[in-house]
Amino acid sequence: MIISHRHRFIFFAVPKTATHTVREALRPHLGDEDWEQQQLFGRQTLPIPEIARIGHGHVGARRIRAFLDDAMWHTYFKFGFVRNPFDRFVSTCFFLHRDNAQFSAAATTNMKQSLKNRSFRERVLIRPQSLQLTDDAGRLQLDYVGRYESLQADFDEVCRRIGIASSALPRRNASDHDDYTAYYDDELRDSVAEFYRQDLELFEYRYPVS
Repeated sequence: MIISHRHRFIFFAVPKTATHTVREALRPHLGDEDWEQQQLFGRQTLPIPEIARIGHGHVGARRIRAFLDDAMWHTYFKFGFVRNPFDRFVSTCFFLHRDNAQFSAAATTNMKQSLKNRSFRERVLIRPQSLQLTDDAGRLQLDYVGRYESLQADFDEVCRRIGIASSALPRRNASDHDDYTAYYDDELRDSVAEFYRQDLELFEYRYPVS
């Protein structure tokens, strides 16, 4: 998460949606009064103890709202990026098992088994994107939702809206795997579709039809 008082925006960092790429592009525009929370590359926390204790930078709208006054919440430009859940799920699984050759050798089977595990489903990297970006009633809380699939163009639009110069986005922290469709059979596709049903509906994603 980044909260910029200088440029009056709140960036919600959804896992595995080029979060670190976007952070790197935004940082040169931040001032000393601006806030960031992230844990993977160095430790930075928001000056809000309850949020700092979360232990990661993927802070949701429901959680941060209670600590921001109405003026900030309603006037700051709130944005984030989302990704096709079928693609994001494969990318996340390979990221979590990046040093596990046994996982890669039977990725489809392992992903099906993992998704049956409650503790796995509740991991911040796995949970539906919509849970981070909506209120308790399931209503989207952001002013703009960009897409991983059109990252550069959508980041350019964000920069236009917050009044900073855009820049070319490099590839950062990417998972190593084949095209995500190579790992799906009917069972895994149905399981992922059910688990990420709200993401698919809210952000209008689907599994590609050949």
